Amino acid sequence: MNNERKMQLFVELQQIEQRGIALWLEGLPSSSLGITDAIFVNEDIAYMRDYIYDEGVLKELRFNKVYHD
Repeated sequence: MNNERKMQLFVELQQIEQRGIALWLEGLPSSSLGITDAIFVNEDIAYMRDYIYDEGVLKELRFNKVYHD
């Protein structure tokens, strides 16, 4: 099941990347593979998606760690 979820995320991000939308991970430019690996290697860390729009068009998708107190 975990491999299936990983592949689904990778394909989703790859499609976004192919549309020319920039992917970021923790404030640095990244890729569909880089983000997928980071999320599934560090399963105990939660990441939040931040969708960045410019005049109604998605320009960037950012992933940032969510810290719990």
